Amino acid sequence: MTDPHKLYRRGDPDTSKEAAEKVPATRLEKMVLDVIARFPQGVISDDVRRICAEEFNVTSYSSITARYKALEEKGLIEFAGKKAGRSGRNQRIMRIKKVMGQLSLWPGIEVSDEVRHL
Repeated sequence: MTDPHKLYRRGDPDTSKEAAEKVPATRLEKMVLDVIARFPQGVISDDVRRICAEEFNVTSYSSITARYKALEEKGLIEFAGKKAGRSGRNQRIMRIKKVMGQLSLWPGIEVSDEVRHL
C-alpha cells in the first residue's frame, strides 16, 4: 500500500493529510494496474482514465494519475516512450514491467484474468 504521507505535500492543510489517510490506495493501484496490463505494448493516461471511468466509475483525474508513480516505485510498471494524447500533448506510455521475461505480478493481490494470461 502507498504510504499516506506520499499523497500530500509538506505545506498542505491538515484536511489534505486527513483525506490522504482515507484514500483506498491499494484498491485504486490494483484497478490502474489491471487496466495498464490490458495493453502489452503500452497505454497512455488518457486511455487508462477513460477505461477507469467507463468500467469502474472512477472519474477523478488525481485518483488515477497519482497511482502511476506508486506503481513505478513498486517496480510494477515502466515508462516506454511517449505518444500524443487527446490534447495533442505528449503523454508517457506505460506498460507492465517484465522481470526475466515474466510479468511482474503484485504479491498478495489477486489480479484480473487479463493480467494473469498476458
